[in-house]
Amino acid sequence: MKKSISGIRGIFGNDLTLNDILGFSSNFAPLIKSKKCAVGNDTRPSSDAVRETAIAALLSQGVDVYNLGMVPTPVVFREARKYGAGLIITSSHNPMQWNGLKFIISGRGPNEKEFAHILKEKPQSKNEIGSEKLVTSDYVRQAARIIGKASSRPKVVIDVGGGAAANVAPELLKKIGCRVQIINQNSSKRGPDPTADNLNQLASMSKKVDIGFAFDLDGDRLVVVKDGKKQSPDTTLALGVSKALDLGYKRFCLSIDTSVSVEKYITQHGGTVIRSKVGEANVIDTMLKKKCQAGGEGSSGGFILPEFNMCRDGILTAGFVAAMTGKKIIDDIIEFVSRYHQLRTKIPVDSKLHDKVLSLLKKNLKRKFGKIITIDGIKVIIDDDTWGLVRKSNTEDIIRISVESNDLAKAKLLQRQLTSLLKESHGQIR
Repeated sequence: MKKSISGIRGIFGNDLTLNDILGFSSNFAPLIKSKKCAVGNDTRPSSDAVRETAIAALLSQGVDVYNLGMVPTPVVFREARKYGAGLIITSSHNPMQWNGLKFIISGRGPNEKEFAHILKEKPQSKNEIGSEKLVTSDYVRQAARIIGKASSRPKVVIDVGGGAAANVAPELLKKIGCRVQIINQNSSKRGPDPTADNLNQLASMSKKVDIGFAFDLDGDRLVVVKDGKKQSPDTTLALGVSKALDLGYKRFCLSIDTSVSVEKYITQHGGTVIRSKVGEANVIDTMLKKKCQAGGEGSSGGFILPEFNMCRDGILTAGFVAAMTGKKIIDDIIEFVSRYHQLRTKIPVDSKLHDKVLSLLKKNLKRKFGKIITIDGIKVIIDDDTWGLVRKSNTEDIIRISVESNDLAKAKLLQRQLTSLLKESHGQIR
């Protein structure tokens, strides 16, 4: 089981049981000051059982539940603003046998103190029982209002990957004037994470339309496909950033693993950038503390516009990009981001050893590289256009390595160096 402020995730029936769901959900209840909570789930086979167990726990603690049923994560975040809290049954991009809980407090994910309460505090018995109501969301209308109409009637193909975006994303895109074709609506021929999948079917179909979009199972991650080519997750973020700049926003927060190209695009257009730890909750926390107006994390194709939703909102971002279709700026941004080569790999390491391995690796990296940043993991800066980051995963038993450079050969060399040093450090611990 993985526990972080990004959520609790595990293999259902193995290291994540219904008793775990009862405990975590009951511990969450005292943090819900409004005593009202929106609940929704993605399309995993175990989601109905997990949702009903979580609802029972909340009801037993005197919380009124507003059950949205199967909806994307961004919809629950949006509704949580109305009710005061939210609980999402999802493990996002993890394999189908996984499931989990994502908590929303006052429109955002929990901070570290609140999350510690969810993990450690024992629930107190309540004399009152909450009520449950089945509700629907006004997300589509609200999102369409902030996006505006598409300048033309673009042809769009959506790969929902058998996930929760199946109804909401097409409805939104149609509402802003798109002609929409959907693939993999009820089942998926690809993996749950579009950032990792080749998206061959969508790539092929995108040659005959204006643009294509792929979502993960809970609809917060978005990958853009254009002219037969899958674009990088950082391109998705850059396209969202472009919209934020158009709205007049100048202060942005980007996760430390986001492409330097996105930062340069912002600064070249008069904006400023603050970096945060990797992870949606960490980006949001920094946004709130530093009063940032927009941003996100490139690794997950996650654009965040806090005034609308304090989460990665792939569906809203798809609407922004679709509305821009036909304008030269999309191709300009794709070309700008593509000048940089970002390579990502992961090394299996038991999560119990993560801290020890990274501590030893830090010593080895200090001897080899000059500038090191430790906001999250260990980031080495080679020059203005080249960097590498080694950090533990918040969701899996792996350590991630990310490198970037405008020189592919330099990026490959740095990736080999960091991989070798990480394996060497791991070997010394074992």
